[in-house]
Amino acid sequence: MPEVRPPAPTGDELLKVLSALGNPHRMRIVAALLESRNYVSALARLIGMGRPLLHMHLQRLEAAGLVVGTLEVGEDGKSMKYYDVTPFLYELTPHVVAQAAATLTETTDPGRTAGRTAKEEAK
Repeated sequence: MPEVRPPAPTGDELLKVLSALGNPHRMRIVAALLESRNYVSALARLIGMGRPLLHMHLQRLEAAGLVVGTLEVGEDGKSMKYYDVTPFLYELTPHVVAQAAATLTETTDPGRTAGRTAKEEAK
């Protein structure tokens, strides 16, 4: 049976994914979660990052569909949010980029907050 390829991403989806992966911290987070799912505090210690900053990066990865967080309640009644990598596959070719570009609805970076520069956003 031939392999079924996932549908080509829209321009907005592709921008969101590439933007999310365009930060070294987020790339390290994906790499760490590939090894095993983890909760925020342990992941913060593993990566050497503060929890507030880690939360911001995890939100960006989750919005792009690259990771998923699930809230779990332990036997002691304590809630912890665990994160896993979502299986994903993106093929980047000039044809895929052109096809995605034809579907763009945003005229600017959809992840950028108004008034923030690209340098500020990359932090």
